[in-house]
Amino acid sequence: MPGKLKAKIVAGRHLPVMDRASDLTDAFVEVKFGNTTFKTDVCPKSLNPQWNSEWFKFEVDDEDLQDEPLQITVLDHDTYSANDAIGKVYIDIDPLLCSEAASVISGWFPIYDTIHGIRGEINVLVKVDLFNDLNRFRQSSCGVKFFCTTSIPRCYRVAMVHGFVEELVVNEDPEYQWIDRIRTPRASNEARQRLISLMSGELQRKIGLKVLEMGGNAVVGYLQCFDLEGESGLVVRAIGTACTLDKLSSGAAASINTHMSPLAHGCRSTHNSPVHSACSSQRLSQNFSVSVPTLIFTGMGSGGSAGKEAGPLKTLLRQQTQTALEQRVCPFESCKTEFPFFTLTSFPPGFLVHVGGVVSARSVKLLDRIHNPDEPETRDAWWEEIRQEIKSHAKALGCHAVVGYSESTSICEEVCILSASGTAAILNPRFEEPSPPSCGFCHIPYDELNMPFPAQLTYCYHCRRQKVPDVLFTTIDLPPEAAVTGQGCLIQARLCRLKKKAQGEVNATAISNLLPFMEYELHTQLMNKLKLRSMNALFGLRIQISVGENMLLGLASATGVYLTALPAPGGIQIAGKTPGDLSNEHHILAIQKRINDTIAKNKELYQINPPELTEEAVGSPIPEPRQRSRLFRSHSESSDELSELDLSHGKKDAFVLEIDDTDAVEDIHSLLTDAPTPTGFYSCNTEIMPGIYNWTSGLQMFTSVRVFRLSNANLTNQGLNKIFTDLCENLLKSLYFKLRSMIPCCLCHLNFTVAVPEEELIQVTVIMNTVSLENEEQLQFPLELCAESTSANNQPSAKIPAPSVDYGSFADRCSTWLELLRLKAHTIRRGSVKTSRRTHSVTVVKMTPLSFLPGTRIVKYLGIINMFFIRETTSLREEGGVSGFLHSFIAEVFAMVRAHVAALGGNAVVSYSMKECVFMENPNKNQAQCLINVSGDAVIFVRDTDQEATPAQMNTGQTCNSGTDGAT
Repeated sequence: MPGKLKAKIVAGRHLPVMDRASDLTDAFVEVKFGNTTFKTDVCPKSLNPQWNSEWFKFEVDDEDLQDEPLQITVLDHDTYSANDAIGKVYIDIDPLLCSEAASVISGWFPIYDTIHGIRGEINVLVKVDLFNDLNRFRQSSCGVKFFCTTSIPRCYRVAMVHGFVEELVVNEDPEYQWIDRIRTPRASNEARQRLISLMSGELQRKIGLKVLEMGGNAVVGYLQCFDLEGESGLVVRAIGTACTLDKLSSGAAASINTHMSPLAHGCRSTHNSPVHSACSSQRLSQNFSVSVPTLIFTGMGSGGSAGKEAGPLKTLLRQQTQTALEQRVCPFESCKTEFPFFTLTSFPPGFLVHVGGVVSARSVKLLDRIHNPDEPETRDAWWEEIRQEIKSHAKALGCHAVVGYSESTSICEEVCILSASGTAAILNPRFEEPSPPSCGFCHIPYDELNMPFPAQLTYCYHCRRQKVPDVLFTTIDLPPEAAVTGQGCLIQARLCRLKKKAQGEVNATAISNLLPFMEYELHTQLMNKLKLRSMNALFGLRIQISVGENMLLGLASATGVYLTALPAPGGIQIAGKTPGDLSNEHHILAIQKRINDTIAKNKELYQINPPELTEEAVGSPIPEPRQRSRLFRSHSESSDELSELDLSHGKKDAFVLEIDDTDAVEDIHSLLTDAPTPTGFYSCNTEIMPGIYNWTSGLQMFTSVRVFRLSNANLTNQGLNKIFTDLCENLLKSLYFKLRSMIPCCLCHLNFTVAVPEEELIQVTVIMNTVSLENEEQLQFPLELCAESTSANNQPSAKIPAPSVDYGSFADRCSTWLELLRLKAHTIRRGSVKTSRRTHSVTVVKMTPLSFLPGTRIVKYLGIINMFFIRETTSLREEGGVSGFLHSFIAEVFAMVRAHVAALGGNAVVSYSMKECVFMENPNKNQAQCLINVSGDAVIFVRDTDQEATPAQMNTGQTCNSGTDGAT
């Protein structure tokens, strides 16, 4: 489909001084797309040039429009020497290629330089005119919509879910090519940024082609990642869930947004508020009976054949599903979809019939050099192995699908750890039940007498008919129909393991030997902390293993809850190896008392008071609470050879921790000294905080990066564990301190990422969203740009003073930010900024890692934002050290993202995430480099208060407060 791309350069402002003699700049602009370049006239001696150029026209194919960005370069004209580069702007054209997208990209874009950062702004207009073309052999995927959100987009309904799509592209990294010997920082960084932008566009186009072949029109849960393999090359890969989405009318969309908002979940059925149970089920069933019709799995064939076979396939799948639910077999074995994976983490009520638990796989690979970018077979084969293993794990649990699926890598030198995880589940493709039971997804999908692992089963405490496990781990968000008791909380497990420096196969073997033990210890920590909080389920589980030259870091984050359908967790019993030692027995008794006191305190703190079940209440006999399920070890064993799991040392309801060495004592001490969440704060890593639903619209996003340099070369595993734990704990404490004026507030979607960028560096990055809670007379907001990172000498750096929190004129606040961050971008609130020539209107663009904004309604999705930035400095100390450098870079990223969204006509970015944040420094040479990749969905939202408020909204405390975003 050929088309015409048109671009117009209007003006610039706040350009840097390039001519020291006149303190002015002779600026002009180069506009490049593909191999065609246009230039504007030179605007002499001005820092705020007015070009008002003609329309520059490029005649291109839509395939090129998807692959390449529009490149705008601002330069300073020199008569007797080479022109000096001021900065560049890359504009993604793909958002203009969808029928529902914006018709023009128009706005002020920050001019970015990889050495100096933002250097002014440029006003650009971009339009695309596509011509009709009936070419069947086209290689473009125009019209396919992409969504980063891991739930169904708010103003769409699902007509069909086709399944899993994946793709990757490879290339050589310009940073490590032969020109490296004469490397110039700016040229190398810009070549890298341009190549990554091209690869990202190509990858998205190829994913879109697969979706079109399957008969879909959208990709939901789109996850794109960059693997920087050093000298081996560069890999850009993506996964997602192919769907067919239909746009809802404005009235239906309003209903969907209202009911899917967590504010409406305040009526969810819980034992703490049983009065709202009927209202919740009725409202949710009405919502999804309209918005989510039948789910149909189609094969990998052409779109035409999928449409013709949809009717018979629908009937066949219903029959297979019914048989599967009765006989516990896979209902989609005859389906041609190779990997029934879903990258979604949030589903409508009744979608999950049963949940089996977390399935994961890891593999260690030695990187080889990419010789031919057109043949990525090696990397494809690696991920094929991982996915097959995940699929076999799910099948062993009696499940036919994997939900909440994600993939990640960790790379150090020539070693790469590939990781994949998800939650095995049985899905319901019919949605015929108007009110799904709140306990159904907890029931085991596998055969009780032939389980893949030893476990303790009891009858469901809700329906008393099916068996449930004693603990449930998942990678998804809490299902909307789930009945919970009390409140949830963030639970983290942290682990460090030293390894010897090695290379090649020796190094890969050492890492492979460590991985299983690390994963086991992380799970053990999670189990201990879960029981210590008297909870029985984890949601949003994410386990990261990061590799460095001499260590491995492990971090597991999840949200703990008490599901009323599962049995109450038993206590933790301490058992010693030397019972004859009186001093040791006394020590064990003291530890046991502390554990019991902590469990009792946590029950009160999280309001976990499950109701007492009686025989009259449930209408059936209550099984003996100490009754144990008898388990088959394998298919070959006869029924006479039954084995019984018993690890309780005479106390049937206790989880036993054995003390056999000093390390075990230290582990228990660290378990008991876990810093509690301060009063007034609630934290979780899922979108919705279980048990806390009285949200307001006071929303704020925070990003924090901490870099810690190890100083002691003789560290032990125990000492390294303490350093890593303290680093994570102190980061959380600093966030609580900065947010103290927002109490009560909820910290949701806490996303931690750990890395070992260099031998002596540990890096922890966290992105989170804070939401004010009601029942506060006057909600205040925290210091908006208060930064406290760790400097190169491991000492907290000085805080950057925050702007005033009183909402004065925008010009005053913006000028303060300009002084602090040396930015020329305007990022929050509506207002006007006066310049020497004209007054510019500024539109606030909110950013959040959530897929929604409380108290608002999303009316349009404008496309995804997927941007990659590189920043390098040779004056690290002059820029405020590591803290100042990272702070200013993240703030610049915020400004550029906001500018691109505003140019599309949007006013928010939802499902925002920072996929990559790679920091490297050379303190001896005063140098540092950082690479950041961010993504999200650009949207237009309207506030619910703009219209008449509904009773549900008024009851749930939707107020018209507004927040800002901070970078720390």
